[in-house]
Amino acid sequence: MKQIKHGGKVLIEALEMQGVNRVFSIPGESFLAALDGLYDAGIENIVARHEGGAAMMAVAHGKLTGKPGVAFVTRAPGATNASAGVHVAFQDSTPMILFVGQIASDQRDREAFQEVDYRAMFSPLAKWVAEIDRVDRIPEYVARAFQTAQSGRPGPVVLALPEDMLSAVCEAVATPLAVLPSGKAAESDVDAVLAHMQAAKRPLVILGGGNWSQSAAKAMAQVAETLDLPVGASFRCQDFIDNRHPNYIGDIGLGINPKLAQRVRDADYIFCIGARLGEIATSGYSLVQSPVPSQKLVHIHGDANELGRVFHPTYAVAADAGLFIEQIAQRLADTPPVTASAWTLEARQDYETWQKPVATPGKLKMENVIAHLNDVLADDAIITNGAGNYAAWLHRYYRYRNYRTQLAPTSGSMGFGLPAAVAAKIERPNQEVICMAGDGCFQMTMQEFGVACEHNANLIVLISNNGMYGTIRLHQQKKFPKRPSGTNIFNPNFAALAEAYGAFGAVVETDAEFREAFAQARAAKKPAIIEMRIDPNALGPMVQLEQLEG
Repeated sequence: MKQIKHGGKVLIEALEMQGVNRVFSIPGESFLAALDGLYDAGIENIVARHEGGAAMMAVAHGKLTGKPGVAFVTRAPGATNASAGVHVAFQDSTPMILFVGQIASDQRDREAFQEVDYRAMFSPLAKWVAEIDRVDRIPEYVARAFQTAQSGRPGPVVLALPEDMLSAVCEAVATPLAVLPSGKAAESDVDAVLAHMQAAKRPLVILGGGNWSQSAAKAMAQVAETLDLPVGASFRCQDFIDNRHPNYIGDIGLGINPKLAQRVRDADYIFCIGARLGEIATSGYSLVQSPVPSQKLVHIHGDANELGRVFHPTYAVAADAGLFIEQIAQRLADTPPVTASAWTLEARQDYETWQKPVATPGKLKMENVIAHLNDVLADDAIITNGAGNYAAWLHRYYRYRNYRTQLAPTSGSMGFGLPAAVAAKIERPNQEVICMAGDGCFQMTMQEFGVACEHNANLIVLISNNGMYGTIRLHQQKKFPKRPSGTNIFNPNFAALAEAYGAFGAVVETDAEFREAFAQARAAKKPAIIEMRIDPNALGPMVQLEQLEG
């Protein structure tokens, strides 16, 4: 017998049917009925401190699990605050669903209190935006949202929830779990790509995008070794293959090794597996020419609309990138590896040389911080970060070993690292989670440290404090030398902030102090902040402010 329920309960039951066990939210009166539905549901509600933080937590959850992260925010200011996270999910090809409270339907088009047209607002940022205007259609909309967020190129979906629709009652029954396309390629496509791989003299693989897995990472390593393929990772996709593998040759993103950049240009074949080949992966579209590349381009991507959109491919396959490389690996299961060529050996040697630390100014050196993390962290430790020059040391020197141990925004969004670390530690409590942040990046979302403390999410935040917005200062110094404007930051005592929450806090100014504090933070068994006071002249692994001033 069907049960009469208000829309909030119908919505939450629909989420339970899709396998949702956790949502992230900032409460709002516009979706009280949904909050009521959560009251006795089997879904954990992680209440953030800012809608941007809640949305970024949902993105990180989606990255970690491969399933849509879910966030609830209230109308207008709540939605605009959350839009930063939606943009991260879109550019990062990450499944996410944002539910936004909305004014009652009988008040539309009057510019009522906090009224916004969410279709117009989110249309450029999301795969699908809709407003549910009938309570009995909630299960239909939710099922479509999960289908859309996970199909093809994964991404965000936004659903607006009118207040009166949520409070209305009906007998709706939840729709079953979304059934996704297989994502596999035709055997003829596998044959064709394999033939191209075997024909290449100077091949280069570029990994990226969504729809990857640990099994795909292992398959990629097998294929690379069997066919003698050097493998590079697009921006912030360095965990798509074990960086210790002899065929891994570095990251193709910001601050790319110049020798690797030249190798991309010199390749006769580029096998782009999952990546879109955007501005960052092509160094401003200079490594790969548009519309017709000088290299032969074999492009595998889950969304057919991405194939040929910017670059004319030699061969294109619309397929799930991770599943496709597993298909290739299965085909090669009984094939012995070929002898590594000079092309691959030299590429790996260039990477090894690039990994050797270059000394930067100051008593506390970021290159030594990253070297210590390499030495002491387990293979499954998760590193998160937002945006800023501090991340350049991480990209260059840290070696990712397992898939989904790098959580960082390809969109370049500041503030992502901390909420991502919170979501990661709650989802994976038995794995170490380290958040790398700059002083400016951390302060974008530092209030979310309270969520970590509330939930005993014992993450460790490493704050690179140089008293400035370093990336902007670097460009400012190049274009307007010795005229700093708007780039200095007044910072609090970050260790005292941690202590105010009852967490571990430390300030370090030397390499030795960092190693000691990091050991103490790991032993503290509670959230921790280590403020690392960095010489302002150390703007990056290869950039010193004093040299720019000279």
